[in-house]
Amino acid sequence: MKVLITGVAGLLGSRLADYILNNTPYKVIGIDDLSGGYIENVPKNVDFYKFNLTDLRDLDDLFQRIKPDIVYHFAAYAAEGLSPFIRKYNYENNLISSTNLITCSIKHDIKRFIFASSMSVYGDKYKPPFHEDLQQYPIDPYGVAKFSVEQDLEIAYKQHGLKYTIVRPHNFYGQNQNIWDKYRNVLGIWMFQHLNGMDMTIFGDGKQTRAFSYIDDILEPLWNSAIRKEASKEIINLGGISEHSIMHSAQILQSVIGDGDVVFQEARHEVKHSIPTYQKSIDILGFEHKTSLKAGLTEMWEWAKKQPMRERFVWSKYELEKGIYSFWKN
Repeated sequence: MKVLITGVAGLLGSRLADYILNNTPYKVIGIDDLSGGYIENVPKNVDFYKFNLTDLRDLDDLFQRIKPDIVYHFAAYAAEGLSPFIRKYNYENNLISSTNLITCSIKHDIKRFIFASSMSVYGDKYKPPFHEDLQQYPIDPYGVAKFSVEQDLEIAYKQHGLKYTIVRPHNFYGQNQNIWDKYRNVLGIWMFQHLNGMDMTIFGDGKQTRAFSYIDDILEPLWNSAIRKEASKEIINLGGISEHSIMHSAQILQSVIGDGDVVFQEARHEVKHSIPTYQKSIDILGFEHKTSLKAGLTEMWEWAKKQPMRERFVWSKYELEKGIYSFWKN
């Protein structure tokens, strides 16, 4: 049996690939265009293909060769705040790529398609915690793309019988996260800033609330999303038991590092309080929140200190400059 993982050079993909190889008899095939992940993250026993999912014909040819049984779709550019300024790139990489993968999965009779959606689909219409039965109301193009893929998967099942599980991850962090991208992954951004003699930045007042989850805690539940019958055709929030304000999260990281100053920058367009329910992930996927934010940040910081000083990713030109925040202006 073969498992295909897209985004295999990123946090979710690389760590799940390692889990599958070490805990199951399955073979892992990985796809990544290395635009946001690093080849050093990919476990050595993964059959790796450097590949962009936007070309349907090439993707279909690849499916013909590798013949996967299960597909995990993690590849995405998850920069919610930036997505209004890179709409074309957002929809090509987060929507068109996903529908290409769904098309190939239908055509080649994939047994289960696991999609990493996003908490961004809930938007800010509801008072937290957000549960899976709420109607989606995304407030940015990234959330719109994720919502659209969820809808497409439902249609793919009803019309073509493609079995799927939709997982809505919540602020995963840990070893192999991209800390070199200035537009996403706040905990990693802070680590990069401190390692490079910069102040830790917070957008707005820091009272935004999030519920972070350490990557090691969600690997077995992710695997269960593919193999458990009761997970089929379900939408499941994954992670998010422990709630923290952004300011408090920065203070926890400061205590781990033993140093660091915080500076506040202008607020940006984002959901103020994004907290999920989690009982469904416990009941169906066996999720356990084992790692506190301080313990997880301690592990991630030890890893981050050993990483090479890679060049930080910066967009040289945005598709839309109007309304761009001062901290992202070139």
